[in-house]
Amino acid sequence: MSNEREIGLRLDPKYDAAGLVTAVATDAASGDVLMVAHMNADALKLTMETGEATFWSRSRGRLWKKGETSGHVLKVVEARIDCDQDAVWLKVEPQGPACHTGARSCFYRIIEDGGLVSEA
Repeated sequence: MSNEREIGLRLDPKYDAAGLVTAVATDAASGDVLMVAHMNADALKLTMETGEATFWSRSRGRLWKKGETSGHVLKVVEARIDCDQDAVWLKVEPQGPACHTGARSCFYRIIEDGGLVSEA
């Protein structure tokens, strides 16, 4: 039996117990994964209304627009949701580094031989 959430065309995110879904941001041009964060209903709504990625910061306990202090905004080109609507994929045009460390992507280290190696 089919589930309308999985095959239908109505946006109906399946938020977890904390009211969050995972959000993955990738570079629209290269396809590289830039960052992973979380969104609540307000963050998703603001992202879609403004065209700029907004997330729920678990550490700050508040909404957080990517680039609100650095200016490194993520301009949303396309937003997708997975089959069971519990993960969001944002294809973005980054307006600077995506990582708070200043790296282009938060995924700048490679796991190798039980340790980490910098991609650079």
